[in-house]
Amino acid sequence: MTIGVLGAGAFGTALAITLAQSEPVLLWARNTAHVRDMQKNRAHAARLPDVTFPDMLNVSGDLQDFKTVDVLLIAVPLQKLRGFLTEYADILRGKTLVACCKGIELGTSLGPLEIIDAILPETPRALLTGPSFAVDIAKGLPTALTLACSNMPLCIELQKRLSGETLRLYRSSDEVGASLGGALKNVVAIACGAVIGARLGESARAALMTRGNAEMQRLAAFRGADPTTLSGLSGFGDLVLTCTSDHSRNYRLGLSIGSGSDFDGTITVEGAATARAVAVYAQNNALDLPIAETVAALVEKRLDIHGATTALLSRSLKEE
Repeated sequence: MTIGVLGAGAFGTALAITLAQSEPVLLWARNTAHVRDMQKNRAHAARLPDVTFPDMLNVSGDLQDFKTVDVLLIAVPLQKLRGFLTEYADILRGKTLVACCKGIELGTSLGPLEIIDAILPETPRALLTGPSFAVDIAKGLPTALTLACSNMPLCIELQKRLSGETLRLYRSSDEVGASLGGALKNVVAIACGAVIGARLGESARAALMTRGNAEMQRLAAFRGADPTTLSGLSGFGDLVLTCTSDHSRNYRLGLSIGSGSDFDGTITVEGAATARAVAVYAQNNALDLPIAETVAALVEKRLDIHGATTALLSRSLKEE
């Protein structure tokens, strides 16, 4: 059988590369020129330089080619997931879908699996999330991720099929917790980048990571998740990676905010939209999520880094 990967950004392509080490993989890209370039050069030179496609990886721009594929990994940005599922519902319906995006949808506060359920309610689905950079996966460097699915027989089947020599998957039945961990760590990463960009120090970053993790657990518990899930790969692991590396787009956005430098607006930064979605959700549900609300104000330019620092440090003293 063939595995399909829908979305040829860096992460989707990296997953396709590592999965094609052991079985045929078909990678879909919407842009025709991009498809031709990858077919010709057997590489994604713009995002994954120096990585050559394995022989069992093929590229297509026609979703009709995926009709016979039984498992589809969907690697499109979270904010575009609903439109993608709606547009291609006839092809996707009935297949096993593995969401590979992180975030919370603006306007609905839904995560990726909840969006799939809303558009394709009878479709088997799972979530792949956790600490990973596309370049590491593509180069075959050891990576461990969380595969979340409430249907445990399906989760076990997918775990076996998608794990490989360098990609190790741990399964979880806590879909909400895994989803929130992957989404909320991006918000904290923006905050941490802003702190470092503003030269406020490593101690301030450590404090933000710790208090950010507390916010993540607070929201997870409110949404019915097991807060301990946030101590795993999809929470703590992803938080550490994203808040400490220049490879993180969310962290780099924070750096630009903190230093007052320009940021490439064409780069997808899921944490910016997620922060806005979480801020609205917190206000509507009387939740205390000051870091998420501050990041939302920063990305919307309602607050600068000085005002953000003052607001967080002037909060009333409390027990940890």
